[in-house]
Amino acid sequence: MKSKKVLQIVRALDFAAWAHSSQRRKGGEGEPYINHLTEVSRLVAQATGGKDATLIIAALLHDVLEDQGKHVNYEMLVGNFGKRVAKIVREVTDDMSLPKAERKRLQIEHAPHLSRRAKILKIADKAANLNSIIESPPKDWSVQRKREYFAWAAEVVAGCRGVNPWIESVFDERLGEGNF
Repeated sequence: MKSKKVLQIVRALDFAAWAHSSQRRKGGEGEPYINHLTEVSRLVAQATGGKDATLIIAALLHDVLEDQGKHVNYEMLVGNFGKRVAKIVREVTDDMSLPKAERKRLQIEHAPHLSRRAKILKIADKAANLNSIIESPPKDWSVQRKREYFAWAAEVVAGCRGVNPWIESVFDERLGEGNF
């Protein structure tokens, strides 16, 4: 990978760490949120053989508009990381003004219409989320809630399939580990 691309990835990692610095995962261990972002970017990097720096950067930043909308906006992403990265991030961002049930329904509905890159990112994100639920589930989540999340994630990913067999197999493996 060219040194310019490596620098862009490190800048995105730094930006994501700054933007999510006070955020923790919902899991019982309360992991720093950046752990999720690095896991998703690692999965994306592996899925693309490390050849798509734009997608790796978008993976690091994929939750920044959704979670940090008061401090970070689309224009800031364009200015710092370019339109291609910002567009991918926006594609996978939920409208947080909507009720949770509606956001979840829309993810299922929109998944088939995402770009190829956004689909890879969405699958990696869902695989990482399943892994978190398996390894460090939120303490207040019942077995039923875990099952419902796994079923919903499978519906979202169903609309993304056909873009990358490797990341799809990672998701399927995590899905199969969710025997609650």
